[in-house]
Amino acid sequence: MNIKKLINQVVIFIVAIVCSFNPAFAQDSSKVSVDLGTDMVSRYVWRGTQFGGRSPNIQPFAEMGIGNFVFGTWGAYTMGGTNRSQELDFYAGYSFLDDKVSMTVTDYYFPGETSDYQYFDYGKNTTGHVFEATASFNGTDKIPFSALIATNFYGADATRISDDPANLNNADGIQYSTYMEIGFASSCKSVDLDAFLGINLTAPRQEDLAGTGFVGESGFYGDNMGVVNLGFALSKEIEVSGKFNLPVMVSVITNPQTQKMFMVFGFSL
Repeated sequence: MNIKKLINQVVIFIVAIVCSFNPAFAQDSSKVSVDLGTDMVSRYVWRGTQFGGRSPNIQPFAEMGIGNFVFGTWGAYTMGGTNRSQELDFYAGYSFLDDKVSMTVTDYYFPGETSDYQYFDYGKNTTGHVFEATASFNGTDKIPFSALIATNFYGADATRISDDPANLNNADGIQYSTYMEIGFASSCKSVDLDAFLGINLTAPRQEDLAGTGFVGESGFYGDNMGVVNLGFALSKEIEVSGKFNLPVMVSVITNPQTQKMFMVFGFSL
């Protein structure tokens, strides 16, 4: 796959979609939306894995919606400690069936905090980008369950189990790490509850396909198939003044494979 050609095709497609809207549509504020803000969390835990060490994390975002399309960027930056990390993602999505079903493509990237990096390196075996395709059912008022399945289809998807510095990325092609999550949403008075169960569906490769002598590769979510993300989140809005409410969240997350457990507090601005 020529990733540069693919990116060019995606850009052309997006431009064509945007340009196809007539001026009357572009001025219809009900079909165009822009949003931005940031979350502040005590720890950055994503799909059962902690990123950025044991430090608070700031996570800004910006998003534009055009009809059923959405385009956005999201970041994560460690605020202290010695194990600092950062993340910069871009995504594009499309929703249908009254937003009940969504399809999304995400470009994950983790710029090096202490070393030089080349953001525009999209080489098959050298890039730091990870491209993911996601399909999700978002639930309804009558069906409070959601489901998501996500597959990495290009980039730095796998790591040598032996952790050889010369083979940190997947030298034999994509691992296609796949993650599935089932969620349940409910509320009691002013508190919202979201429970979730996330499963790593990818088994590690054990054979030495590249002939390097380093056997096996670990997928994006761990070394074995099974549950990697289990827990719940409680959220509510706290009234700060008559004109401002502060959304706050507390989540309890465990990863049975790594035998880790986290409690995370956060708020949104």
